[in-house]
Amino acid sequence: MALRGVKVLEIAGLAPAPFCGMILADFGATVIRIDKGPSSSLFVDNFLSHGKLSVSLNFKHPDGIKVFKNLIKTSDVLIEPFRAGVMEKLDLGPKSLLQLNKGLIYARLSGYGQEGSLSQKAGHDINFLSYSGVLSLLGPDNAGPLPPSNLLADFGGGGLICALGIVLALYEKSKTGLGQVVDSSMTRGVAYLASWLFRSKHSYLWTQPRGQNFLDGGSFFYKTYKTKDDKWMAVGALEEKFYKDLLIGLGLREDEVPQYTEFDLGNKIFEERFKMHTQAHWINVFKDLDACVSPVLTIEDANHLDHNVSQNTFEKSFDTGNPIPTPEPRLSKSPGQSRASREPPPSVGEHTLKVLQSIGYSQEEILSLAKRKAIYLHIPNSNL
Repeated sequence: MALRGVKVLEIAGLAPAPFCGMILADFGATVIRIDKGPSSSLFVDNFLSHGKLSVSLNFKHPDGIKVFKNLIKTSDVLIEPFRAGVMEKLDLGPKSLLQLNKGLIYARLSGYGQEGSLSQKAGHDINFLSYSGVLSLLGPDNAGPLPPSNLLADFGGGGLICALGIVLALYEKSKTGLGQVVDSSMTRGVAYLASWLFRSKHSYLWTQPRGQNFLDGGSFFYKTYKTKDDKWMAVGALEEKFYKDLLIGLGLREDEVPQYTEFDLGNKIFEERFKMHTQAHWINVFKDLDACVSPVLTIEDANHLDHNVSQNTFEKSFDTGNPIPTPEPRLSKSPGQSRASREPPPSVGEHTLKVLQSIGYSQEEILSLAKRKAIYLHIPNSNL
């Protein structure tokens, strides 16, 4: 796999940092999750930790900090998810760690970045969206702004863009041998993710308030419609050729529903027409029409769709058996492999002994560290 041989330390957290580590792990990196003592299990995102190793350290103990620094010396990447200044207070900021390992890629994944008036402020996806300006564009016209779960800032503008930054830094390191700091702000990241929206904001696509534009639910030929069996169909017939096929499928004439006039009338007619039949009926109607009309599938339905099955879009989770997406993009020579379909997530401290031995600690030294509560071992069925 493309990142085989790359060693990553990921300080345990929720959502964006674990997702960033998951991407790297799925493409071959060895990812060691650094848990902060046994109590950190309350704050660990195990949904995204399959196939990772867990080393549990006490960052309040000087020997725990020393162990962490020794791990840094043999690592390629660090992912840390804290607000600005937290790592510096522990003497674990970039200046300190890059002196230990000049090739280290120090990835900082935070809500607001390392500088500025918000850098010390707490926040979640919805807050990063709101400060970026993106949230103001999302949601219906008859209600307040509505975030699409926590997908955009946490995962898109956060974990995914941070992973891109790490890969770019790895490429630079391949030429120079030197690491660098990757400063990934979820507020800046989600703004960058929305570049097309910002750049097209004053075009014909976005002349109306939120929820009343061509692509945000304001046009009757680009939205979802409920069917007779309370399921949904998605309509994206923007171009004239697709709109013509849409009307054929619905049994309508263009003089009855012209595309770019009478939006309220078109919306009413389409709502009534789609409610006349079940989702299965409309799937059959549009299967051979190039109308950009599709069923809104549940996760389970998507898992069984023949197209997705043929492309192995989903696999079964190792521990739950539920469908999980396979890694993207597909590489012809070194494709990724979902760790979640092959390995369970680690228990906190499950690999502390193994990993510390791999960097030169003896079993006696490790047990002594554990007795002093500088590290935490989780070794079920062990005689140690």
